[in-house]
Amino acid sequence: MSAGVVRDAMVSHPGHLPADASAQAAGELLLPPEVRAVYVTEDDRLVGVVTRKTLVREVVATGRDPRATTLGDIAEPPDNTLAPDMPLEDAFRVLETEDLERVPVVDGEGRLVGVLSRSVLLRRLAEDEVPDEEEDEPPELPPAA
Repeated sequence: MSAGVVRDAMVSHPGHLPADASAQAAGELLLPPEVRAVYVTEDDRLVGVVTRKTLVREVVATGRDPRATTLGDIAEPPDNTLAPDMPLEDAFRVLETEDLERVPVVDGEGRLVGVLSRSVLLRRLAEDEVPDEEEDEPPELPPAA
């Protein structure tokens, strides 16, 4: 049984900012607790990731002006990316091995096309494990004597 590929479970068109956007703009996007990272792109190609930790280390702690600091100056290259055609089982192994919650998905030209989250992936894999209805039926037992 095939559980599909990353493209089937990823969030398409993830939010991102261009490399010339300010650290201030990234900070505003990172305000909601559910937003953990801002993807940084140049011509739709993923060039880096900015997190709250990045902003503290690269802007706040160094005294930089967040309105004048560009994301291209502080973005960290992503540790991991996934291809949209990678089998979901392989993607699951990457997320588990690396202990990742979310991974950007890039096409063969490095364009950001989605994000795969562990929670969505686990739900998808669990759905694929649900047995067919006929497998749910209890086995036939011989008549009672």
